[in-house]
Amino acid sequence: MDLGLTDRVYVITGATRGLGFATASQLLAEGARVVVSGRSDSSAREAAARLAEETGATGRVVGVGADNADADTPDRLIAAAREHFDGFDGLLVSVGGPPAGVAADQLTDEQWRTAFDSVFLGAVRLARAAAGELGEGGVIGFVLSGSVHEPIPGLTLSNGLRPGLAGYAKTLADELGPRGVRVLGLLPGRIATERMQYLDSLSGDGDAARERNSSAIPLRRYGTPEEFGRIAAFALSPAASYLTGLMLPVDGGVLRGF
Repeated sequence: MDLGLTDRVYVITGATRGLGFATASQLLAEGARVVVSGRSDSSAREAAARLAEETGATGRVVGVGADNADADTPDRLIAAAREHFDGFDGLLVSVGGPPAGVAADQLTDEQWRTAFDSVFLGAVRLARAAAGELGEGGVIGFVLSGSVHEPIPGLTLSNGLRPGLAGYAKTLADELGPRGVRVLGLLPGRIATERMQYLDSLSGDGDAARERNSSAIPLRRYGTPEEFGRIAAFALSPAASYLTGLMLPVDGGVLRGF
């Protein structure tokens, strides 16, 4: 199936590794042009070079150092898309997960503020800027978490912030729908990224934790970043033009609700 991604222009934040990188890779493989961001210029440029080499997308990917928590990041990234590729068709907001393993009653105000600025307010700023720039057929996606539906032990900051961001995304979908702009969320479960490896290690035995967690997944395994990237690329593509306002689990069947 042709996803209609050829020459469309996307901004993917937090794309130097993990789920953002996997999504950028799939978009490029399908012919899109992509601005990838990371917290430093060097990491963003390195990711762009790697993506170009792996996908044969030389000239169709550029890296920009930009922290989601910085107020000027949205304008800088959208400007980069227009400068390098003369367009802007969509945004995927991905950000590294906040600190894990801290008891809820031990988290400080500063930890909450830092996580809020990066995970929540940064995403809102990016989406707000994109909403003002996108025309009909545009799309805004958020990489969220299964914690939108059910709290995950040890991830208090994520449990507190991701559901609120999902609510914001749903509201934005209602408001932008009449303009033909879609908004949606992707809810990764246990995907085999460096972040997931770290979370498993907090148990003291990462291998045992992965085996135990896999047994609770109907497909009995962790997902791969590439699997997530394919689903994200489809959701962001014109082929998914009638999907908006949804929170799409990518979790191997863990979510039991309808």
